[in-house]
Amino acid sequence: MKYIFSILFLLSFSSMSAQDKKKTWVFILAGQSNMAGRGAVEAEDTITDPRIKTIDKKGNIILAKEPLHFYEPTMAGLDCGLSFAKALIRDCPDDVNILLIPAAVGGSNIRQWLGDSVHRGVKLLSNFKEKTALAKQYGTIKGILWHQGEGDANEKGMPVYKENMQKLFGMFRAEAGKKKLPILLGELGAFNINAAKQFKQINQIIWEYSSTEKNTAVIATSDLDHKGDNLHFNAAGQRAMGVRYAKAYWSLIH
Repeated sequence: MKYIFSILFLLSFSSMSAQDKKKTWVFILAGQSNMAGRGAVEAEDTITDPRIKTIDKKGNIILAKEPLHFYEPTMAGLDCGLSFAKALIRDCPDDVNILLIPAAVGGSNIRQWLGDSVHRGVKLLSNFKEKTALAKQYGTIKGILWHQGEGDANEKGMPVYKENMQKLFGMFRAEAGKKKLPILLGELGAFNINAAKQFKQINQIIWEYSSTEKNTAVIATSDLDHKGDNLHFNAAGQRAMGVRYAKAYWSLIH
């Protein structure tokens, strides 16, 4: 029965009309480990909603539950995606579904994204392009959730970080076919003790960039806690980030 249900579920998406695609809002999750998710997955994070979908590693549409990311199976954990979708859908029209597309890979710096480097077995920009093409088949791309910068919080990365964001987000929007596609940016955690100054500088750059780019918004994270490693947000932090991304999205499009 489970197999038959899966086949019927996929067939319903393969036969989607243009109108159906408009009612499937797609959000791409990109960046490094704090978007890929390192929080502890708990029971509440595995409760599915028939209106919230994601993809598996083969690109098949499935009901969304955490963990969403599958690129680093030994490190997979709770990200902010499902929390975002659950918060967002409460204010969506009743006939709208949400499709979450995971595309984040831990430890990746923005220069690797721009250079389409192979990182932890994933060709970063090519993978993003593939997932964007898949998203277009199933729905309408509404935005990108981006959390990244830890890998650029150094002397080499910081001076060009703002310029590199501009370049990369231009590429993202070109792939999506939307020059004004909303991109939501998350602050780096304020809890890091080894690179506190550098993380603060990256956050300042993110805010400076967003202040000049009206189709972006930044979510604050300074009050959120880590999971014990001074680097990755804990489960409560990830869920809070998801809610904040949803609020930022509504504020941006309104």
